[in-house]
Amino acid sequence: MAIELVPLSLPLSADPSRFIEFGREVRGVNPATLNPEEVTEIRDALYKHDVLLFRGVSLTPEQQHIFTKELDPTSEGYGHINKPGKVSGAIQIFGLKTIPRVPAVQLLGNGTVHDHEGFEEVELKHPSHKKFHKTPVSATDEESGITRFCRWHMDAAFYDVSPSRVTSLYGLVVPKGAPQTVKYDDGTGDELPVPLATTAFVSGHTMFDILPAALKSLAVRSRVKYAPHMYLWMSPAHILPTGLGIETEDLEMPLDQLPEWHEAKCKTLPVLWKNEGTGKLHFQVHPCGVMELFIDPLPMGVNCEGALYPEGAHITNLKEVRDLLYRMQRPAISPEFVYPHEWRENDLIIFHNRGLMHSVVGALTRDQVRVFHQCTLAGSDDPIGPSTEDVNNWA
Repeated sequence: MAIELVPLSLPLSADPSRFIEFGREVRGVNPATLNPEEVTEIRDALYKHDVLLFRGVSLTPEQQHIFTKELDPTSEGYGHINKPGKVSGAIQIFGLKTIPRVPAVQLLGNGTVHDHEGFEEVELKHPSHKKFHKTPVSATDEESGITRFCRWHMDAAFYDVSPSRVTSLYGLVVPKGAPQTVKYDDGTGDELPVPLATTAFVSGHTMFDILPAALKSLAVRSRVKYAPHMYLWMSPAHILPTGLGIETEDLEMPLDQLPEWHEAKCKTLPVLWKNEGTGKLHFQVHPCGVMELFIDPLPMGVNCEGALYPEGAHITNLKEVRDLLYRMQRPAISPEFVYPHEWRENDLIIFHNRGLMHSVVGALTRDQVRVFHQCTLAGSDDPIGPSTEDVNNWA
């Protein structure tokens, strides 16, 4: 049977014109038994559509690791520097459990899980905005189904190792319950109905495409520098109510209190990453971990009227950095641009980690068990930014 790619079912909140290429369900193939031609076809589809869904999958952790690596053969170890004797900050903070015999695959979810892949008993905790946001929703609102995005991000350490190209997320046990409503609580009145414990996705290409000309010019000329051990650095701080970045309260861990780090291992990456398959530009910034913003001057001969920072800039004031990034990224998480996936048991999603952002959503009680396996592998190189032609076109 030939591989069939079927558009994903969109919620009523979504603007279909913004999802023409985004997301496909893959039918007619078993991700555990792919031949080389099928791997190539799926890889090409991933770069084109950013999110691929396989229904009714049966995968061991070993098979999930192999499949994920097949989509990026040059990828290396786990994407968050989880080495023997050294557990990553992301795993510590977000409660992931490394599957003992396949260290590149993490166990995540909610509730008590017994006799699972080498764990006799393990307690999982669904990441919730209540742990990370400064002002969580009230108990009354939560009882009525109100929730928030936890944290918009890409899967990457942004220190020492390169961001992964591909993440696979496999849902073995999916909790049942009523839908919830995300409140943005940022003064816009935006709300988004979502399935319980959804994973929400937004396109990095759309994030760039919907910007006005002045912000497109700023984005195409900019690079961001990430903090060393950024998940530990940001851990004392609070996340904004939209889940998109950090409140500026001077709560970040001082750099001299972090584990040993080296300037040469810190990541400075372009704001826009070029899609290796399509050549499109995707706005790809993890706003929680950025410390500095570098802006190149406008190219010679470009009209400066209305341009931001036409002479270029190096911005180190955290509030200014965060405010600029928020101004550019916030439009793309508006309800009409978000795909909140309604998980079924044995769903496998692979997503283009260099082409989108995602967030865990919702709140679960202890008896609402959720069991997922995640595999994300460090890239063998850093993302490619805009070409000289791109800069001339958009600046």
